[in-house]
Amino acid sequence: MKKGISIWSFPAAPLKESFALAKDAGFEGVEVALDEVGEIALDTTERALLDVKKQAADAGIELYSVACGLYWNYWLNADCASEREKAKDIVKKQLDTAATLGADTILVIPGSVHAEFADPNKTVPYKAAYERSLAALTELKEYAEKTGVSIALENVWNQFLLSPMEMRDFIEKIGSDFVGSYLDIGNVVANGYPEDWIEILAEKIKKVHFKDYRRAAGGLHGFVDLLAGDVNWPAVTDALAKIGYDGWVSAEMIPNYAHYTETIIYNTSNAMDRILGRK
Repeated sequence: MKKGISIWSFPAAPLKESFALAKDAGFEGVEVALDEVGEIALDTTERALLDVKKQAADAGIELYSVACGLYWNYWLNADCASEREKAKDIVKKQLDTAATLGADTILVIPGSVHAEFADPNKTVPYKAAYERSLAALTELKEYAEKTGVSIALENVWNQFLLSPMEMRDFIEKIGSDFVGSYLDIGNVVANGYPEDWIEILAEKIKKVHFKDYRRAAGGLHGFVDLLAGDVNWPAVTDALAKIGYDGWVSAEMIPNYAHYTETIIYNTSNAMDRILGRK
């Protein structure tokens, strides 16, 4: 497997500096993110993206995936039709961005029923959430196929697609090799076991996030450093080996440390080496 890290794990800095830090810490690639403003944003030109791609290459870093946090503001299954259209436009921009950067996957939140940390007052009925998300992603699969970039749906705390079997069946209904799962290991742990998700989703897994979670802490405070939580990492890596997964695994370390924030990058790299059997 290839060892990567999410750009959200880094202290605020220009991408060029983050790429250099990732390389120095022993990472092979970085998962970048599309935002409303910044170096990779909704209005970033192709020329500017190609400059980002060169910065990564010069640092010896691969860009393999493009994440996006905007889906907490714009839901693919929102009650508001204009919000749903905005979310679909973001997916298309993400796909175009990834294609320009040379990444083969984008991370997409498929929609939400409720997300307390995003908007405690916003809820979509489950049936409507399911039908709207399915319709949107079935429409978007053609755009993904055209760009040659896969849409990977993340399991996240959105009260939606709550089991691996539901996620698998949802992906199968979309019916495209360019739509699959972005399996977040840590997000599973509050209510399940990531090794079960790996076995059931199998070849539908496009990318994997490495996070750890301590159930006794609970809530968002349960996310801890790799190897400090309740993830059974030997079971996870065994399950990934059994399905033949040899792609990217990306550490997503949120929140960062309050002081000496670059330290989390080196600590995470060391932990990933142990998990992946490199040390």
